Amino acid sequence: MKTWRMMSCVAVLLVGCSEDKPRRWDLLSEAMLPQWQAVAIEGAGKPQMGPGEFVLPEGAPMTAVRFGGWEAMGLPVVDYAIEYEAMRVEGQDFFGAVTFPIRSLKTCATLVNGGWGGGLVGISNIDEQSANENATRSEHRFVNGQWYRFRLEVRSEEIRGWLDGRLIINASLKARSISLRPGDIERCAPFGLATYGTTGKVRGLVVEVLP
Repeated sequence: MKTWRMMSCVAVLLVGCSEDKPRRWDLLSEAMLPQWQAVAIEGAGKPQMGPGEFVLPEGAPMTAVRFGGWEAMGLPVVDYAIEYEAMRVEGQDFFGAVTFPIRSLKTCATLVNGGWGGGLVGISNIDEQSANENATRSEHRFVNGQWYRFRLEVRSEEIRGWLDGRLIINASLKARSISLRPGDIERCAPFGLATYGTTGKVRGLVVEVLP
């Protein structure tokens, strides 16, 4: 009887392990490359999407790529983090903006890095206000040719963001409306990367479930 009980417990544990869902995704890994597509935008550059690093050439004005496997692969829409590095190779505007879902796949926003002349970081849109208008706005000096690390933590009622380990966004989303800035950026939903009038590089793009 004891042997049977032990075997039953082991079987339960094995089943539990087999049903565990992933908690971390490397979105620039070779296995993920088929999920990425260039966004059809007039005047866009031709993205170079290789394992480990993407290059988004300067568009006229925007170049973007979209990750199409978010829902099918079971990636989260709440209680998750996005972390990546981005570099502005040349140009004077945002160089690795990431569009991402909040609460549902139909509700998305964009982390803008280096917009509105090259130094503004913030979330577009909150209460229909763009990153240059709402309380997530901050100004930074970005040097072309230098890598910067960004991290976002997305909760149902809160969003926090870091630049090179320094907290720069700490916004309550309670009773706030979330939307994308009207225009080509909407084609990146629910998850995508974009540059505006710049050539940008992105590497180390990871999504992980938060406790």
